[in-house]
Amino acid sequence: MSRFPSLSAALSRRRLLQFASAAATAGAGLPAFAALKEPPGTTKVLKVGVTTGPHEQTFEVAKRVAERDYGLKIQIVPFTDYSRPNAALDAGDLDANSFQHRPFLAAQVRSRGYRIVGFGRTWIGPIAIYSRKFKSFKDLPEGASIAIPNDPSNESRVLLLLQKAGAIKLKSGIDPIAGINATPRDITENPRKFRFVEIEAAQLPRTLDDTDASAVNADYANKAGLNPARDGILVEDKEGPYACLIAVREQDKEQPWVQQLVKAYQTDEVRDFIVKTFAGGVLPAF
Repeated sequence: MSRFPSLSAALSRRRLLQFASAAATAGAGLPAFAALKEPPGTTKVLKVGVTTGPHEQTFEVAKRVAERDYGLKIQIVPFTDYSRPNAALDAGDLDANSFQHRPFLAAQVRSRGYRIVGFGRTWIGPIAIYSRKFKSFKDLPEGASIAIPNDPSNESRVLLLLQKAGAIKLKSGIDPIAGINATPRDITENPRKFRFVEIEAAQLPRTLDDTDASAVNADYANKAGLNPARDGILVEDKEGPYACLIAVREQDKEQPWVQQLVKAYQTDEVRDFIVKTFAGGVLPAF
């Protein structure tokens, strides 16, 4: 008898090994395949970009609601400025963000071509002008220096506030909703000869010792211990287009998790947290 196995036996063993290998590979792939077939929102980890302060604080509450009620897994990604969250969302590094109002989003889409859309409203925080040197707006002297945000929508927001107060007059045609914003170059009348210093929004609270007044957004004011109702010398109306919102990429706007995320935020739990935590400096917008 030959010391070597027959050709047919060797082939049979080879086929058996190939089958076993294929079965093992298929078995290893089953869990991943099964995960893909699970209901939308139950396994995907949604990365939501927020600016630190009220946006991050309120989304921590919404995160718990989203997981409990909808099975959404959320990773909150904090930012310290307004310049990066939309770039990260547009690039696909985030699934959603929550830090901006509609005029800010419109300006960014208009200038940078982002394919981002806004959904449910979150909160509104009146922008206000603060001063450590003067107790009222009418006390600001001629030629006073006022620090204002250097991003187009919030800069325009402050100038419109000053126009409404009768301090300046702007050229016609300003439309924040359409992304047509005002800059100091659009001032046609400035009887008190105010001087405007454009500063990155996150740095504005730090300018209060160096300027006569500074216009500060609600989230940065909150982090600096400022409250518009208590400390502002000129405060924006609570009505208007400046409620903050949740934004996603256009390609995701029909995904079920988008509406679930909005619903998780727009709950009594989040509303009560806003009312109790921010003492009127930030108000629910839903």
